[in-house]
Amino acid sequence: MLADASDPAHPQAMAFRDEWLERGGVFVSTDFVLDETLTLLRARLGLDAAARWWDQVDGSTRLSWEWIDRERAERARRWFFDWEDKAFSFTDCTSFVVMKERKLRVALTSDRHFKQAGFEIAPTK
Repeated sequence: MLADASDPAHPQAMAFRDEWLERGGVFVSTDFVLDETLTLLRARLGLDAAARWWDQVDGSTRLSWEWIDRERAERARRWFFDWEDKAFSFTDCTSFVVMKERKLRVALTSDRHFKQAGFEIAPTK
């Protein structure tokens, strides 16, 4: 959303990001999301776009990286298999685990699975 100007949610995502940062907010993400994002950017927009994104987030004090260890992976596995009626990706489930741990309620995403899992998504349309 943020890195791809052709994404329909891009303008709203940028506005949400800017407002969040102006209020002193810090974003939280995981190494699994890092993997997916770099891979997707490279596939859709090329290696240069992936490198630009990495340069923006690498070492940022406005982004807190959470790493998925064995314990978190096990909790994510339970989300993944327990919600049989949902098509959650395993990466989504790792994010759900971290969000629950950190008591986070809002995800910057257009992925409806976060709403299905009980979180709020932003930006709202």
